[in-house]
Amino acid sequence: MSVSQSEFRAAMMDASAPVPEGLLDAQAQPAGRRFSVYRNNVAVSLTEAMHQAFPVITKLLGPQNMNGLAGIFLRQHPPSSPLMMFYGEAFPEFLAGMQQLSHLGYLPDVARLELALRKSYHAADSQPAPADALAVDPEQVMRARLRFAPAMRVVRSDWPIHAIWRFNTETDAPKPDARAEDVLITRPEFDPVAQLLPAGGGDWITHVQGGNMIGEAFEKTAAAQPEFDLGTTLALLLQGGAITSVTIERLET
Repeated sequence: MSVSQSEFRAAMMDASAPVPEGLLDAQAQPAGRRFSVYRNNVAVSLTEAMHQAFPVITKLLGPQNMNGLAGIFLRQHPPSSPLMMFYGEAFPEFLAGMQQLSHLGYLPDVARLELALRKSYHAADSQPAPADALAVDPEQVMRARLRFAPAMRVVRSDWPIHAIWRFNTETDAPKPDARAEDVLITRPEFDPVAQLLPAGGGDWITHVQGGNMIGEAFEKTAAAQPEFDLGTTLALLLQGGAITSVTIERLET
């Protein structure tokens, strides 16, 4: 009796599941004990991968609670790639669906921030635009279209996720205030950097990514956020090496 891949994988991800019937070792003997040892090693490795991928979530919930969540998660979301750097992509949505954690509404977005940092780290390299790429007449700046680096990420939340992340990763960081925060992730060198965007910054970047010129994006953003600080947002992007090209549209004559 042969064992299908789906049966093998289901049993591998669930420690309470019986060893699949017909599974034999190299000596053609029932592989019950060896399978259990292998299954335990896989579970331990995946749990450790989750701790490493989501250290702030682990700190917020505690290691034991994270172990329990990781066990549930790996049964529902077994790895789809042999590369552990990609494991856990569904974790934010998984947390959002956990009724027991509904009182901690910020958890899914904090996990999204941690996931975005990891994706930024593994993103393709790119060449940033020259530092003086926008050192032109203000009218020309407003007619510029931008392209962003593959490593750039924006995580938007109704929760103070940047403050929560800092409070759990930096010594003497201030306690989070109750407010919505948009976070810009850039990778100016080897490691990603997470920085708080000014109000409206996430909207403006979204408009620019949609093909709008700087000025068009500014007008749309300022309509909803009159105090939007374009200069600070552009400075964060330039300093982070997140802008890879600047194309200034010509005026029609």
